[in-house]
Amino acid sequence: MTAQRARTVRDAVDGVVLLDKPQGISSQTAVTRVKTLFNARKGGHTGTLDPMATGLLPIALGEATKFSNALLDAGKTYQATVRLGLTTTTGDLEGEVTATSAVAVDLSRVEAVLEQFRGEIVQTPPMYSALKHAGRPLYEYARAGTDVERTPRNVTIARLELEHYAGSELRINVACSKGTYIRVLAEDIGKALGCGACLAALRRTSVGRFDVADAVTLEGLSDLPETDRRALLLPVDAMLPELPVLELDATGARRIANGLAIECGAVPPAGLVRIYAPGKAFLGVGEVAPRGRLQPRRLVAWKGAES
Repeated sequence: MTAQRARTVRDAVDGVVLLDKPQGISSQTAVTRVKTLFNARKGGHTGTLDPMATGLLPIALGEATKFSNALLDAGKTYQATVRLGLTTTTGDLEGEVTATSAVAVDLSRVEAVLEQFRGEIVQTPPMYSALKHAGRPLYEYARAGTDVERTPRNVTIARLELEHYAGSELRINVACSKGTYIRVLAEDIGKALGCGACLAALRRTSVGRFDVADAVTLEGLSDLPETDRRALLLPVDAMLPELPVLELDATGARRIANGLAIECGAVPPAGLVRIYAPGKAFLGVGEVAPRGRLQPRRLVAWKGAES
């Protein structure tokens, strides 16, 4: 009888890893490698980076995956290199070239065009994206040669700075809202300049309050002893720095942890809050009603719930 392969026993690892993703792998591949290095049962990223892109990819492990939306909705910053005079099927250098054009624009023209893209702008999501249509990602239609109508949407470019311009390349720094496609921004800048453009390189430098300067590479993680690797984990509540804190007594903490609403008395203003049990144990996120009633919304597993 063939012996069955022993199933790997994974650990209950909870926290956030700030990864500096290398070029050439998908965000999901990065998640898989981090999960393996931490021997974690569960993990997920908090906003896709294309394989060609590098930079900050916060990875949530265990209970932290419950709060990934907090970073999906956060503002992000990028350093991008835009190649002028070249357009491709994908909007970056990984696609097939569809057109080339001579580049004859001076610095003042570039600055004037960049000004058009500061503030709230309208973007049409690219076909080569993970957005779904009829249950399938758009990139599957694109690879099959099918164009799908996409609804334009408003995004905000909070900062757009020209770092360098030489020959046919622009290097820009971008701070933007969720849902912004830097590939589309590069293409639209090229259209406005009249020569076309595509994205040549992209590095994400921050997500919300997290900065790539504090991130670790896959190689760096791999080289660390297990105890040092675990020490790099940020706590689950690090993903929710903007929410006010509400500390409960033991009775209130147990009720909330068991999914029951409670009356709070003196509480922060109505809205979402971070909830803590005595001893600063993070319980999750709740919502305070105008009259002080606290309703649990998203909770972590807490051992004190049954005590």
